[in-house]
Amino acid sequence: MTIIDSAPASRALSAPELSAPVNMRDLGGIPIAGGVLREGFAIRTDDLALVTDEVADELVERGLSAIIDLRSNAEVAITGRGPLGERPVAYHHIALMANVGDSMPTVNRDWRFTHESMGESYVAMAETAASGLVTALNVIAHAPGTTAFHCAAGRDRTGVLAAVLLLALGASDDDIVADYARTGPNMPGIMHRTRGLMGPLMIRLGVDEETMRRSLPDGPMDVSMRILLATLRDRYGDPLGPLRAAGLSGDTVARLRARAVSP
Repeated sequence: MTIIDSAPASRALSAPELSAPVNMRDLGGIPIAGGVLREGFAIRTDDLALVTDEVADELVERGLSAIIDLRSNAEVAITGRGPLGERPVAYHHIALMANVGDSMPTVNRDWRFTHESMGESYVAMAETAASGLVTALNVIAHAPGTTAFHCAAGRDRTGVLAAVLLLALGASDDDIVADYARTGPNMPGIMHRTRGLMGPLMIRLGVDEETMRRSLPDGPMDVSMRILLATLRDRYGDPLGPLRAAGLSGDTVARLRARAVSP
């Protein structure tokens, strides 16, 4: 669904604490087909519904024209759109998972994640949510200014969209993995910032915050993204295969590349 509205967004009854993002970065500077990705084309970030008014104003002043919200309906119901819902920015809600619990391990009931299991969940997302990813790429291709896309942490769902965007732009696997891995050092800040959102969701799933915190894997996280890229190449030949089958056109890829290349 696409909304262009500057009217105040409804707020949750118990409003979460607002703060600056801790996992936000412009994708500018990454080598792509034809040159280098320009700054101000696409921003990946943690939850934009939690930003302060000051951050919202700064983003709009810097050219933000569209937001892609990859969170589930339940997550959006808790926080709404936040201060950016009161700014003249196009809003596109494209839930890549119907339920956050869909990504939880189902065999190990201790809720232990591994980088390998997360990589496998990324593959499943690329396959089952391919149409949503195609919609997101079309939004980025046609937005007049900067597009920012986010989930809660800016790691998993955001990481998958960043990966397919960079693949469409002709970035190398190593550069895609390097961008994804930049989230690693930000994880403590992410856990702190999203506790007001993830806490209630985890309680609904029967998992307390401390158990969730202990469930996150240690060590370098690039394994997960390498599994996504390698599996899609092995399974489809073209890592964008699921998206092309879901309607990703050559025209959209060409438009993305034309708009993204730094002059």
